[in-house]
Amino acid sequence: MSDRPLFDPADFRIPPGVAHVCAGGETAFLLRHDDALLRYAIDKSNGMPGRTAQEAQVERARAGVARLWGVTADEIGFVSNVAEGVSIVAESLDWRDGDNICIGAIEYPSVVAPFALRRGVELRIAPGMMVDVNKRTRIIGVSYVSYLTGERADLAALRRLADSVGALLVVDFTQAAGYLPIEAAVADFAFSACYKWLLGMTGVAVACWNRTRQPDWAPRSAGWHSLAPGDRGWDSAPVLRDDAMRFTRGNPAHGPVYVLADALDYLARFDRHAVQRHVQALTVALLQRLQSLQIPSTTPADPARHGASVCIAHANAQAITDALYAQRVYAWNGHGRVRFSFHGYNTMADVDRIVEALRPLRI
Repeated sequence: MSDRPLFDPADFRIPPGVAHVCAGGETAFLLRHDDALLRYAIDKSNGMPGRTAQEAQVERARAGVARLWGVTADEIGFVSNVAEGVSIVAESLDWRDGDNICIGAIEYPSVVAPFALRRGVELRIAPGMMVDVNKRTRIIGVSYVSYLTGERADLAALRRLADSVGALLVVDFTQAAGYLPIEAAVADFAFSACYKWLLGMTGVAVACWNRTRQPDWAPRSAGWHSLAPGDRGWDSAPVLRDDAMRFTRGNPAHGPVYVLADALDYLARFDRHAVQRHVQALTVALLQRLQSLQIPSTTPADPARHGASVCIAHANAQAITDALYAQRVYAWNGHGRVRFSFHGYNTMADVDRIVEALRPLRI
């Protein structure tokens, strides 16, 4: 299993002889995206018909995300990045002194920073990825898969915990979307960057509004694009769009949306569970090989508890990543750990390349 790639590596801009194992940072670019960006450039230059074509790509991308996440297209909007989307949710709540947001100690800044500077709001920080709620908890914020360790959160348990105190569950799917099956309906609000396993690029991120759980939600600020279409004067309150595009205050980043729409079509060719099985066969194999080399990993060994990344905490993480790069193994560094992340274009041969490159480094 996973001796052969699930995705054809020739579909990607991967240099010959490279083990590209840094999907948790940036995936390799699909070659078809060259055409997507050219189509955007042509449509952008084509006057009003070009703008109509651009909006059609937005709807195509919304439908693609909805299929992948098990929701309806009207629940999908776009923001420029995850932090912007979480900030819009944070600004929409009526906060009272003493309210709190519950997070794990290793949570990603995009989930936490929109709340961290808010006066009167407590950050309740718990070890690992579980949280400690009380009756003043307004938000549970969590990444489905940790950027730091590769550990997977128990979203069903967090949903029950949020419901027990009437809190919102806000989930960042960035380190999961594109290889793990996503059921976004577990969250009140969900977000994801698009330049990792979703095979897109920076400039656009997914925002999901669970309209069943939060039917009356509205942001506290707007822009021209997030208002309902039609003639408008300012003698009465503006009306928001009736779908999740109320997240999108101005023009969405149309170029990245063209790329995302094509990427989603590419991913739709593959069964979501098959992608998960493929990448996790590689993570399990690498964890076993690291154990045999007595190289500790912070990633849980159980595939039910981890995603597509294997992480090694090390004081010299950047030097290790640089040494691997010199051996044409593209890993990722940050926050004192080396991270190996797999996608459908990887195989067991990449696991072998990682192990052989690590041997002489004597970690």
